[in-house]
Amino acid sequence: MPDQPHLFLVDGSAYIFRAYHRLPPLTNKHGEPVGAVYGYTTMLWKLVDDLNAADGPTHMAVIFDYSSHTFRNDLYAEYKAHRPEPPEDLKPQFPMIRDATRAFSLPCIEEEGVEADDVIATYAKLALKEGFEVTIVSSDKDLMQLIEPGLDLYDTMNDRRLGADYVQEKFGVGPELLGDVLALMGDSVDNIPGVPGIGPKTAAKLLNEHGDLDGVLAAAPDMKKSKMKENLLEHMDDARMSRVLVTLKEDCAIPQGLDEFALKGIPEEPLRAFLEHHGFGSLLKRMGAVTSTHGAKPLLGETADTPARAQGAASAPDMPAIDRSAYVCVTDLADVDHWIARAREEGVIGFDTETDSLEAVTAELIGISLAVAPNEACYIPFGHGGGDMFDEKPKQCDRDAVLAKLKPLLEDDAVLKVGQNLKYDMSVLAQHGVSLTPFDDTMVMSFCLDAGQEVGGGHGMDALAKAHLDHEPISYKSLTGTGKKAIGFHEVALKDATEYAAEDADVTLRLWHHLKLRMPPEGVAQVYERVDRPLVPVVARMECRGIKVDREALSRLSGEFAKEMDVLETQIHDLAGEEFSIGSPKQLGDILFDKMGLKGGKKGKSGQYSTDQSVLEKLDSQGVEMASKVLEWRQLSKLKSTYTDALQAQINDKTGRVHTSYSLVGAQTGRLSSTDPNLQNIPIRTAIGRQIREAFVAEPGNVLLAADYSQIELRLAAHIADVPELRDAFEQGEDIHNRTAQELFGEVNRDTRGRAKTINFAILYGISRWGLAKRLEVEPDEAQAMIDTYFERFPGIAKYMAQTLESVRAKGFSETLFGRKTHFPRIGSKNQAERQGSERAAINAPIQGTSADIIKRAMARMEPALAEAGLPNVRMLLQVHDELVFELPEGDVAAATPVIERVMAEAALPAVTLSVPLGVEIGTGKSWDAAH
Repeated sequence: MPDQPHLFLVDGSAYIFRAYHRLPPLTNKHGEPVGAVYGYTTMLWKLVDDLNAADGPTHMAVIFDYSSHTFRNDLYAEYKAHRPEPPEDLKPQFPMIRDATRAFSLPCIEEEGVEADDVIATYAKLALKEGFEVTIVSSDKDLMQLIEPGLDLYDTMNDRRLGADYVQEKFGVGPELLGDVLALMGDSVDNIPGVPGIGPKTAAKLLNEHGDLDGVLAAAPDMKKSKMKENLLEHMDDARMSRVLVTLKEDCAIPQGLDEFALKGIPEEPLRAFLEHHGFGSLLKRMGAVTSTHGAKPLLGETADTPARAQGAASAPDMPAIDRSAYVCVTDLADVDHWIARAREEGVIGFDTETDSLEAVTAELIGISLAVAPNEACYIPFGHGGGDMFDEKPKQCDRDAVLAKLKPLLEDDAVLKVGQNLKYDMSVLAQHGVSLTPFDDTMVMSFCLDAGQEVGGGHGMDALAKAHLDHEPISYKSLTGTGKKAIGFHEVALKDATEYAAEDADVTLRLWHHLKLRMPPEGVAQVYERVDRPLVPVVARMECRGIKVDREALSRLSGEFAKEMDVLETQIHDLAGEEFSIGSPKQLGDILFDKMGLKGGKKGKSGQYSTDQSVLEKLDSQGVEMASKVLEWRQLSKLKSTYTDALQAQINDKTGRVHTSYSLVGAQTGRLSSTDPNLQNIPIRTAIGRQIREAFVAEPGNVLLAADYSQIELRLAAHIADVPELRDAFEQGEDIHNRTAQELFGEVNRDTRGRAKTINFAILYGISRWGLAKRLEVEPDEAQAMIDTYFERFPGIAKYMAQTLESVRAKGFSETLFGRKTHFPRIGSKNQAERQGSERAAINAPIQGTSADIIKRAMARMEPALAEAGLPNVRMLLQVHDELVFELPEGDVAAATPVIERVMAEAALPAVTLSVPLGVEIGTGKSWDAAH
């Protein structure tokens, strides 16, 4: 049990109406309406699971409205007078929802004459007084008045914590004045009169000028003549009455004490009895999946050292062998309804799309597969048929009709959709106006569990199926062929297509059952739920948006690069005394080491000399002009082929923009990687790199905004390694490289600052004396002396490195501040190169991984923050290392800049409080380069 008790108060009434409106009408086996009951039960179960997997409560209660009549109706008869009566099929579900709460063995609280908000306020204040931390599970603006140190709101819809900063940003005042804002603006839903013509912005402006509501009303007679002044004078009594109505009552009678809210677990009974009574089969199966592997359901609020977490990885539930003959091809639209009904009954489904392209923006949707249980899967084709217009197409469903039926299911909060690499499917479905929520992504789950592990070749579905299910799925190429004879998936026979597509959904669902059970006991549920999963739809939207590139500018650069390469080629041939292929490592090696007789040539197993970058750089440092020229030629060649030529070919004909693809599992430390094209390897500091960035432009009337974390890894090192000198420098806004130069060399000038900068970053990567000597162009002994001095001046760094290596050797993995694990299976290798490489990576992983976690959290929070600020036209396009790139109207720059800066600067909160500030540098311009 944590030292400080943590009370969660759930706004149950809000849950009821969310559940009712999310689900179609459902009846149980007794013929009673239970759509809201089922939805509420599912939502409460998800809340319980999420909190248990993360940093959950020690005490919890669910609060409901007792009735529609409260003391506010006695004060003001018109209060909530316009609210319609609850739907007839919802009324009988109210007592069943109370039963659902009690079935989870959670306190179910309601009090006559007051609203749920008043009861919540009373318990919240009482708990704070008794030393509790308090979280209210709600996003209701009325409850935001309660926010203070130790109390926040949890918005489950957007998976975010709401504190005083959120209230300040949304309403322009702190929580202490929110009631005054609500009193002035009124509320048409609750029929609170307020003052006509005054909205939230005007209300905040008045309160900031005059202190509080009484100050505003007192100042009204002396205000300049205006309609607002007239309304204030005319409706003073309404404003005062409104203030009473929005004020939460904090002294309600309480039916149970706080000690009765202590969480002691969820006994299997009476939950099982409740589910059996209503015939909620899918939830009963979910309960079975938990109890079959862990015994009793894990306790809410248990800590990492309790037995349920000490058991290690859970084993997958028993499942029958895969039987492809059991899969169904759905060619009749009426049969789609059966699968939708089964999906709703189960509550969790495997899902996959089949298309004609790997490029989601232009891919044509050919079919959809669903799996509701092992071997119970289907494929719904609607785009199959040969490429010849005279070919007879097989019988299949109409795409738009299928999507119209599936859309409510795919967007239903009560049914979890499970997929593999779902950002692709999300992007494809988005072209048809369909969202996919809620979801789990088995690829991302596997990455959170096993990053760095050698699990059968990565996190792709085939590798995971082999590693975890001992099954080898049908390969795509076995159906479509390769080379010139390859066919599109739309040309594959429906029988074969069904086995392939339905198997994908079936395998994915089986993997989910296996991986989901492993996450809580292996301690990775929090990083998955709080960092990686929320990012999937964000990245999908970024990929769909793409970024505009100037084709003419790229073509011009390609021409210039080609001319410069021709000049260099002539110079290189002159130096060699003969013509040869510069791009051939063999020919270049023969010229350098055989003909020219240069020293340092080493032949590999192939019998040819190595001419890689390090070899040429060493020759260049020795003054070999040809090496310098070849390095320059290679850089131009790479930039030309990779960017200026390739980007022109990658401009999408449909959008006129370039759409990179981000991998959420590409770098084992958690960083996103970019491919097709790779936008993360464009040189940042070179003139040539800047020329390429100039070709990335905004649409007319828009600008690009680049927001970059300033020296985030050094800041994190100062926090994680607990280095007071570096912390102080960052807190005081000093130039960190100047501080290091002063500490190491006793003076600051251009040379010492440059060396200090190199050392600052190199140390974090566990660089050796020889590596540092090479970078600084000094002798190894001198480099070692610098390293020794660095550790003397900043002992926290040396201590961090030693402790990290000790921990990784003992556990086999490192962890970020957010709990991301990176495994290092070769940390104890007898091979020196493997072992030292793992050691260097292990030292850096907690820092680079935490940096990756922070920018991911910023990305996930960015779009909601911009929407709340009234900035829907600010679009996040790219993430490149520590930088986010946006496109926005020129007129939105002033409003968007502080929002973006705040979200990035506060991205670690509330999960992690850093001892150093996160600096964010922001620039704008017509091109990406101009934004720096």
